[in-house]
Amino acid sequence: MPELITPTTALHRAWIEQRDEWGRGVHQDGAGLRPDDDVDSPAGFEAWVRKLAAEEDPSVAPVPGWVHCTYRWIVEDGRLAGAIALRHELNDFLLEAGGHIGYGVRPSARGRGLAVWALGAMLDVARDRGFDRVLVTCNVTNPASEAVIVRQGGVLEDVRETSLGTLKRFWITLRPVAASR
Repeated sequence: MPELITPTTALHRAWIEQRDEWGRGVHQDGAGLRPDDDVDSPAGFEAWVRKLAAEEDPSVAPVPGWVHCTYRWIVEDGRLAGAIALRHELNDFLLEAGGHIGYGVRPSARGRGLAVWALGAMLDVARDRGFDRVLVTCNVTNPASEAVIVRQGGVLEDVRETSLGTLKRFWITLRPVAASR
C-alpha cells in the first residue's frame, strides 16, 4: 500500500537508490532537488531534508523567487517510488509553467497508478490548506502525465510555449469534503 510521507533522513539509502535509477543530475519533478544540493553524504542529505521542511514552514521566508512548498515522498513497501510537491501559491513562473503541483515517479514504478494515487492524495492536502483549485502542468510529449491529471479532474485551459517547453495547463477544481452524517 503506497503512502505519502514527509521527507526523512531515515530513507537516505532508498532515496539514493531511486535517484540513481533516474540518473545523477536528472531533474526529478516534485523532489525539490536543486543542482547545488549535496544528497550523497549523510550530512548533506540531512541539510537538504531540513531545507525541504523549511520551505513548508510559513514562519520561514522563502528564498527570493520561490514560494512555500509542501514536499512528500511516495513510498511503497519501504521503497521510494517518487516525489510530489504542492506549491502554496503561484508566482509568475509557476502560473506560466510550473503550476501548484509537480510530481515524478521513478521509471521502475510507473504504469501502476501511483501517480494518480499520489496526485489524489496531494489534492486532499491542497483542499485541507484551503485551496479551491490547483494548476497542474505537463509537457505535451508526456501523455502519461496528461492522463494522470485528467483522471484527477484536470480541465485543459491551454497549451503554451514556456521556458520549460510546450506545456499543457490544467486546472483541477477541489470539491469540498462532504460532511459526515
